[in-house]
Amino acid sequence: MTPSLPRPPFQADERTALLGWLDLQRRILRWKCEGLAEADAHRSVVPTSPAMTMAGLVRHMRWVEHTWLEVLFLGGDASQNPSFDETEEDADWHTGSLTLAQVLADYEAQCARSDEIVAAASLDDTGRHPGYASARANLRWMLIHLIEETGRHAGHADIVRELLDGTKGYY
Repeated sequence: MTPSLPRPPFQADERTALLGWLDLQRRILRWKCEGLAEADAHRSVVPTSPAMTMAGLVRHMRWVEHTWLEVLFLGGDASQNPSFDETEEDADWHTGSLTLAQVLADYEAQCARSDEIVAAASLDDTGRHPGYASARANLRWMLIHLIEETGRHAGHADIVRELLDGTKGYY
């Protein structure tokens, strides 16, 4: 399990560096799912965190991207995003009957949508959602947060994958 996942260039401008690091973390998360059996993708290996499965990690990250870029940055509707569901804890981690392939496809589509949003905006633009204080952050801050959160969960995926089938590798 050793793919070639290049880092952004050493002498990149700010936007290229930010998007390069975000893309690398996204690719690491997807890579950790390669070759994983469907049952293992939905199997919890952390007894105190039953929703932390490989499929759950990817689904959560899909909704994290939606939260920050479509809801907070663009001011979109939060009602379709399970992260905002206050009736069910960790609703954005639950995969139900979704297959790993569907969860990954949903994540890919959300990442593509996020990339479109970022491409059309300045790093200095601030979020537009009037109902959340976090929307006051500028796009630069939101991208740094997405890099941090995606990287953190890619690390979780690394550990979960190793516990599932012994597969190791950073990038």
